[in-house]
Amino acid sequence: MDHRGDPAGVKASGTAIDYQQIRRDLLTSYEGGAERRDQYEKQPWKLAERNGFARRLLAESCTRLLEIGAGTGQDSEFFARRGLQVVATDLSPAMVARCRQKGIDARVMDFAHLEFQPGTFDAVHAMNCLLHVPNAELPSVLAGIRDVLRVGGLFFVGVYSGDDEEGAAIWDEHVPPRFFSWRSDERMQQFARESFDIVDFHVVGTGTNHRFQSLTLRRPA
Repeated sequence: MDHRGDPAGVKASGTAIDYQQIRRDLLTSYEGGAERRDQYEKQPWKLAERNGFARRLLAESCTRLLEIGAGTGQDSEFFARRGLQVVATDLSPAMVARCRQKGIDARVMDFAHLEFQPGTFDAVHAMNCLLHVPNAELPSVLAGIRDVLRVGGLFFVGVYSGDDEEGAAIWDEHVPPRFFSWRSDERMQQFARESFDIVDFHVVGTGTNHRFQSLTLRRPA
C-alpha cells in the first residue's frame, strides 16, 4: 500500500488508537482502488531508491525477498525480473489478485502477523506501508519482520516523515480516511534500532511536504 499525498494536515486522534480498527479501515479504503493504483507511474526518486536496494541485494547475493504491503506488485515484479525469489503480501485480496496476474507468489496476509518460519528470507521490502502502523504497535511489527529474516538479512523501509503526529489526514479522499503516523528522523531511527542495525539512513526531499525517509536495516546476530 503506497501513500501519494501530502504529509501535512494530520488530524490527531483524541482517543485511544485501535489498531484492529485501523486495519479494517485500511482494507476497506484500499480494496476498491486496485485497478486505479496499478496505473500509477512511480516518481524517479522512488525508482532510484528501489534500484539502490536491488543493487545492494545482488551485491550481497540475496535471493529470497519478502515484500510487505505490496499493493499491486509493481515493486515485487521489478525484483522478480532481477532474479530474486519474491513473495508478496498485502491485506487486500484485490491487491493480491493484481500481484498474481503479474506472476508473483502473492498472499493475503497482515504484516503484523507474518506466517513464515523464522529466517525464511534474505531481505524484506516495505515501501510506504509502515506509516499506517501506530507508534504503540510499531516495535512488535518490526520484531516480527526481523524474525522472518535470516541473520544478516536486509530490510528496506521507506516512509514519509513528519513531526511525530498520528491520526487521519484531513486531505485524505479515501473512504474511510486512512490512519497515518508521521515520525521524525530521530524517532524513526530509534524504532529501527530496537530490532535492527542501521546500514543506511537518508532523506529524499526537503521541508515538511513530501519528505521521505529511506532506511536500509540489517538483522543483527
